[in-house]
Amino acid sequence: MQPFFTAIIPTFNRLATIERAIDSVLNQVACGGVELFVVDDGSSDGTSELVTSKYGSRVRLFRTENRGVSAARNLAAQNASGQWLAFLDSDDEWFQDKLKRQRDFIEQNPDISIVHGEEIWIRRGVRVNAMKKHQKRGGNLFLDCLPLCCISPSTVVLKKDLFFQVGGFREDFVVCEDYDLWLKITREHSVGFIDTPLITKFGGHEDQLSRRFVAMDYWRLKSLSSILTMPLSAEHREAALAEFVRKKKILLKGYRRHQNLSFYDEVFFSLSLGAR
Repeated sequence: MQPFFTAIIPTFNRLATIERAIDSVLNQVACGGVELFVVDDGSSDGTSELVTSKYGSRVRLFRTENRGVSAARNLAAQNASGQWLAFLDSDDEWFQDKLKRQRDFIEQNPDISIVHGEEIWIRRGVRVNAMKKHQKRGGNLFLDCLPLCCISPSTVVLKKDLFFQVGGFREDFVVCEDYDLWLKITREHSVGFIDTPLITKFGGHEDQLSRRFVAMDYWRLKSLSSILTMPLSAEHREAALAEFVRKKKILLKGYRRHQNLSFYDEVFFSLSLGAR
């Protein structure tokens, strides 16, 4: 029987947390069927060996050279049998009824193509409350998605057809690939939302991409430059341009502080083209 969901876990040297993530998928209560793909993106810590020895055929494992999280997720999506894709970061954990609740929501809202939900945050072992700017909702989210990423990948399920329609994750992005994907989707699609927690999100560890890369707004600007070449409503175009200018000023301030203006000039010669 064709699974309803394909769960996708990309991982790179996360031996300490990968079992928790995998178990949270395999322990899902009845949700119409789920296949699980783990993409080992060039790990050197024994991740693949552990997945193979402990889980066997319950998990389909892909081993690749280190190409980044976008390429890992896209590879799994290309091989997915499920009608819906469900992403899970290898340091996060789903609630046991996560997929069932989203399947129920989908059946009650058949026009929806993407559903996300609330999350519990654990940072360095301590539960923390989300800041106001991170508060989530459903509906038309394009304007919400402009300042920062307001949808957590580990909470999302979306139609496989929609994922490929918008081009999937950009593989040239080392970070903010989710910011880019949500903008591409929300410019045309409403987002479903479950207002109670679906996952536990663990943060604060050194290998998080958001901690390893500085100047995150460079990647958001790169995304906005591309988005501004696409068909947008007048309201969305005005807001996207305003956000482009705002982020550009923030990044310029950072480059001035670090005395790296030559790189700034090189970056914005190309980035500004898409915003004209």
